[in-house]
Amino acid sequence: MSDQGSESSGQSVTVADVQLLVKKKDVIEAQIKAYYDILEGQNRAGMDEPLVDVEGYPRTDINIYEVRTARHNIICLQNDHKALMKQIEEALHQLHARDKEKHRLDDAEVHQEAMEQANSVPSAFAKVDTVSPGSPASTSGLQVGDEIIEFGSVNTRNFQNLQNIATVVQRSEGKPLNITIIRNGQNVHMSLTPQRWSGRGLLGCNIIPLQN
Repeated sequence: MSDQGSESSGQSVTVADVQLLVKKKDVIEAQIKAYYDILEGQNRAGMDEPLVDVEGYPRTDINIYEVRTARHNIICLQNDHKALMKQIEEALHQLHARDKEKHRLDDAEVHQEAMEQANSVPSAFAKVDTVSPGSPASTSGLQVGDEIIEFGSVNTRNFQNLQNIATVVQRSEGKPLNITIIRNGQNVHMSLTPQRWSGRGLLGCNIIPLQN
């Protein structure tokens, strides 16, 4: 990662260089989330919960090795993430400096595109209001408060009303849908298969539109 960054810094930084760094950033963020999910599954051990009981004995309700490994990997990945964000910032700075020397108007637009890809989070168009236990939505990992960026073919650009989502759900019974949501400021990707279950509907959740 650092070798490639140093190569690009010695030459003229391109938008493609920044996009590659942003992709690496997204991968690291997904890995960090995965390890946090492991800690959540270990009795919500978190990063700071003690690994011994009140009498000083190793806790038996969690897998101590798994918790330690997840915590260690999170710390390492967070350090990598911090270094990568600095690299992105430097690349954007070089891109900006080059742009000022060239065609100012055209290149300013290119820089803005790279900046948006590195730093912005797409706006959500709907929010998960309720999730029924044991439902397809619950099984997929959908949670109350998740803000939806993409629901199958429905996204921020083409969303008009909740009927858009209802249509996609009805046409996709038994077929997995790609869902992208914002949770705790991060993009999370998941797969949701609309299907019959013991409760009402094909999802088992309630979705409400967000006000622009």
